[in-house]
Amino acid sequence: MSGKGSGLEPTKLYHPTDLDQLSFSTTDELEVLTEVIGQPRAVEAMRFGMGIEDKGFNIYAMGPSGIGKRPLMLRFFEERAKDEPAPSDWCYVKNFEDDNKPLVIELPAGKGVEFRDDMDELVEQFSTALSAAFESEEYQSRRQSIMEEFQERQQQAFQELQRRAREEDVRLIRTPAGLAVAPVREGEVLSPDEIQQLSEAEQEALQEKVAEMQDEMQGIMRQAPGWQREMRDRLDELNREMANLAIGGLIDELREKYSDFPKVVEHLDAVQENVVENAESFLPQQGGQETAQQQLQQALQGGDAQGRQAMIQEALMRQYKVNVIVDNSEASHAPVVYEDNPTYQNLIGRIEHMARMGALMTDFHLIKAGALHRANGGYLLLNARKLLTEPYAYEALKRAMDAGTIRIESLGRQLSLISTVSLEPEPVPLDVKVGLFGSRLIYYLLTQFDPEFAELFKV
Repeated sequence: MSGKGSGLEPTKLYHPTDLDQLSFSTTDELEVLTEVIGQPRAVEAMRFGMGIEDKGFNIYAMGPSGIGKRPLMLRFFEERAKDEPAPSDWCYVKNFEDDNKPLVIELPAGKGVEFRDDMDELVEQFSTALSAAFESEEYQSRRQSIMEEFQERQQQAFQELQRRAREEDVRLIRTPAGLAVAPVREGEVLSPDEIQQLSEAEQEALQEKVAEMQDEMQGIMRQAPGWQREMRDRLDELNREMANLAIGGLIDELREKYSDFPKVVEHLDAVQENVVENAESFLPQQGGQETAQQQLQQALQGGDAQGRQAMIQEALMRQYKVNVIVDNSEASHAPVVYEDNPTYQNLIGRIEHMARMGALMTDFHLIKAGALHRANGGYLLLNARKLLTEPYAYEALKRAMDAGTIRIESLGRQLSLISTVSLEPEPVPLDVKVGLFGSRLIYYLLTQFDPEFAELFKV
C-alpha cells in the first residue's frame, strides 16, 4: 500500500485455523443442531404455551424484525404436530328443511372424500332405478287400476242420476255450457213453447222436478274435485311406494356403511324422503306432454328442450351431492398453516356466487374453507401487523377463538351493506392453537387498548 500512514500486511487480514484441531473430516459427519441458540426465554415460553390445551393459551412472539420469530414458531409447531393425529374432514350438505342453512358433517380423516364419492355414485343410480320402477308392468297396472276405479265411480254416479231423471220425466242433456236438466214427455224433450202451454200446476211440478235433479247433479259435481284429489293422493302414495322400493336398497347400503355416524344417517334419511317426494322429476319428460304455458316459456327462453332437461337434471342431482371443504385424507399428522394474507375471507372462509340466467346464485357447493378450517385441529401462524391492517380480520379471528366455532358470513351482510338472501352455513367447531408474531410495540398496544387480547394470548 502506498501513501501516507501504515498499512496491513496480507497475512494480518485473516485468522488462520488449525484444521487438525477439528474432530471431523467434513460437515456431513456433524449432527443437526436442534437447540435454539441465544433464545432461552422464547424457547421456554413456546414449550409452556404449547403444553397447555386450555382456552386462551395462544402465543404471541414479539421482538424486532429479522431475529427469526416465524421460523422458530413454525419449527416448534411442526415438531409438536408430528406427534398429533390428523384432524377430521368437514363436509357441507343440503338442509332439506331450510335451503339457506346448509348442514355441516364431521368425519374422520379420509372419510369425507369417501362419503362424497359414495353419494356421487348413489345419485348416478337414482335415475336408472327410478326409471326401471316406473316403467315396470306392476306400476303401470296399478296406476291404470286406480284411474279406472275413479272413472267407474264417476260413471256410476251419473248413470244413477240418469236413472233417477228417467223416473222423474226429465233428461240430462249436454249444452255448450255443460250438463243441463230438461223436462220430457213421452220420451221427447219439451220445448219452451210446449212448457208454456201446460197448466200452472203442471209447470210448477216440472220446475220442482227439474230443480231437484239440478240439486242432485250439482251435488255430484261438487264431489268430483274430491274424487280427483283422492285419486291424486292414491297415485302419489303409489309413486312414493315405488320410489322407496327403487332407491331404498341403495340407501340402506350407505346407512349400514356409515352407521357409526348419526349425522350421515340423518342426511341419508332426508335424501331418501326428498327423492321419494320428487321421484317423477327424475324421469325423462315424455314428448307431447308439455302444457301451453311451458311451451310459451320455452319459446321465450330459447334453447332446445333436451338442453333444458339436462339443466334440470343437473340441478336435481347437485342437491344430493357433498361439498368437502376440508380434506385430510393425505395428512399424516396435525396441520400447521401459515396464512401470509390474513384477510377476513381468507381466515374464516367465503360463500362464492355464480351467474345463472342473468342473476347471481349460490348454494352449499360454493362454500369455501378459510385458514381456520385448514388449521382446525392443529396450529395457525399469523403476522400480527398484516392481520391488523386487514379490515375486520382481527375481530373475526377473536370472535372465532372466543366462541370456539367458525361461522362463515359475508362481510357485506355482517355490516348490513347488502340485504340479498344468502346462505347461513352451520358453524364448524374450532380447536386450534394460534401463534402471532410481531413487534413489541404492537404487543403492548394490544395489551393496553384491547382487553380481549390478553385473555386470548396469555403466553
